[in-house]
Amino acid sequence: MSERDWRTDGVVVIPGDACDTNTAQTPGMLRAAAITHARAGAEKLWAGTVTIHPDAKTGAHHHGDLESVIYVVSGRARMRWGERLEYTAEAGPGDFIFVPPFVPHQEINASADEPLSCVLVRSGQEPVVVNLEVDAILEPQTVRWIDNIHQ
Repeated sequence: MSERDWRTDGVVVIPGDACDTNTAQTPGMLRAAAITHARAGAEKLWAGTVTIHPDAKTGAHHHGDLESVIYVVSGRARMRWGERLEYTAEAGPGDFIFVPPFVPHQEINASADEPLSCVLVRSGQEPVVVNLEVDAILEPQTVRWIDNIHQ
């Protein structure tokens, strides 16, 4: 049995300014891939960054059977989700957002003058982005997070 070459088959560091924007996009945001199979050898994860300009919003979309985690680095994120984007919640720096498979959602920069900067991790390598035409309701219902474990 041959010994593994940890120098070439170990930790990979992708500089923040080397992310690849040649990935599936949704109108209103810029996705940039950092960790993919082609770039880092990842088998089960995709990770990258998302930037949304001040006072901008994405189109409604979902990511198929993939789970997504969004970590807010800076700015204020307003998420809308549901068949008609009828639910909403906000997140700020240090907050995590979980988006289950097939959930129609929309990311909104809640700030009129500061970019929204996030780190995005998905549970698979496929760049699944299904952009949707949604007749969104005007006044979504605010949903507050409740921890089912620590009540």
